[in-house]
Amino acid sequence: MTTGPLATQPMITARAFGQTSEGEAVDLFTLRNAQGMEVQIATYGATVTSIRVPDARGEVDDVVLGFDSLDGYLGAHPFFGGTIGRFGNRIARGRFELDGHEYSLTCNNGGNHLHGGARGFDRRMWTGRGETSQDAAMVRLRRRSPDGEEGYPGNLDCEVVYALTAGNELHIEYRAISDAPTVVNLTHHSYFNLAGRLSDDILGHQVSINAAAFLPVDETQIPTGEVRDVLGTAFDLRQPKTIGDAIRQFDAQLGPAHGFDHNFVLNEAAATSTAPRLAARVFEPLSGRVMEVVTTEPGLQLYVGGFLDGTITGKGGRVYRRHGALCLEAQGFPDAPNQPHFPSTRLDPGETYRSSTIYRFSTDAVPHAWKTAR
Repeated sequence: MTTGPLATQPMITARAFGQTSEGEAVDLFTLRNAQGMEVQIATYGATVTSIRVPDARGEVDDVVLGFDSLDGYLGAHPFFGGTIGRFGNRIARGRFELDGHEYSLTCNNGGNHLHGGARGFDRRMWTGRGETSQDAAMVRLRRRSPDGEEGYPGNLDCEVVYALTAGNELHIEYRAISDAPTVVNLTHHSYFNLAGRLSDDILGHQVSINAAAFLPVDETQIPTGEVRDVLGTAFDLRQPKTIGDAIRQFDAQLGPAHGFDHNFVLNEAAATSTAPRLAARVFEPLSGRVMEVVTTEPGLQLYVGGFLDGTITGKGGRVYRRHGALCLEAQGFPDAPNQPHFPSTRLDPGETYRSSTIYRFSTDAVPHAWKTAR
């Protein structure tokens, strides 16, 4: 157990969280700050199991979907809170080519590869170590993905650092190196409902995304290759829209996933700067909670829980139904290894994969609008 030197500084504790079916011991780290925010991360899947954050009245509630015990995460579920890898999102037909060699991946989403395969990073054990500084409590998680895991080439050494700051920011830093050419696209997959217990759906959440284009998909959710302007479409979220209003707009793209499950092309994606930039803002009017997403990544996948179907019972016996939460996954573009005009996700020996995403929490009473200058 590690704690900060003063109660006013961020603190970290650790406890046993159970065992996997293989007998591996799982730890649960709890990060806390003086503002009442608390984040829990399990070494199984480098999974965020809870994010408790104050609302506009100072009442603290959990704003992510998941389970009360490890057993839920060991069973079937749609990636609740997991660290996703080696490749977030979909790769068409589970195939890609590097240097003239074709690699075949596990297909776990119809005929496509999704979120790293049948046993991606979210279903693997990580080693974790807690640390504190003057301004943050953090947990550093590491694992080696061996050559051939789920079909990917190269031994990949990965590190994910979760840090909770005194300013109610959850920083996620990714690092990876490989001993052979490979592809890497790590992301985070929490399902957010900023209303907490006040609402079972996110249809009243107001969302704005700093993107002038998005990636249309085919009937299997694979990008068609087009980069489409959001102007005049349901995907124009540069000014805040409630999720309910946005998905009620007629757009054939919204049908297959019962709403958004699309990658937005973030503005300034082509910039050479590696500094994180503001990508999205979510405002929940019942609680007054605000969540901003800041990232170095070129894309942001918005998923509004259209495939939640009421068959999963989660925390406190709560049934997770359609549109019960939303995901904002900062990432490289889906199917990038097969689409040369997309930003590259290739990693070669001697290079270091780096990615940074921040989920910033606050409260407000007024929605926010992006500047629409193009």
